[in-house]
Amino acid sequence: MLVDQHDFHGLLHSAELIESELRQLLAPLGIHPRQARVLEAMERTGPVSQAYLASAFGVTSASMSTMTDRLLAAGYITRAIDPASRRQNVLELTDNGRTLLAGIGGAWSKVDDSIRAVLGRESATFFDLARRLRQGLGGTVPGSGRNRASMDTGKSS
Repeated sequence: MLVDQHDFHGLLHSAELIESELRQLLAPLGIHPRQARVLEAMERTGPVSQAYLASAFGVTSASMSTMTDRLLAAGYITRAIDPASRRQNVLELTDNGRTLLAGIGGAWSKVDDSIRAVLGRESATFFDLARRLRQGLGGTVPGSGRNRASMDTGKSS
């Protein structure tokens, strides 16, 4: 049996395969995985600054701007001047964006089911270990209690 040279290679390849499956499931919705994650985060946060989203997802402001421009053009979010800080914009889900979240959730559930089908009873342990790894590496769920202090549009952490 051929073994990966480094232990994390199996995890990296598995993540690529999972993302590929997710891309295929989201394609009929006209959305990509990262866009889906941003919309889901916006559901959790409510009105939010683009700067917060860039920070929470670990991308540049320019990259987040490109993504939010596409979500705006598709009618999934709105952008308005933040009344608390007129120099900043606030983003918010539209009704179309909220409706899309049901399809996104369905795609994520199918991916969860695929993983459960492969791992069986070990899937609960796998999902727990994945969350511990994310947390141990400094990752957070955007809009969760751990990073909510910096979410407010007029505040910084």
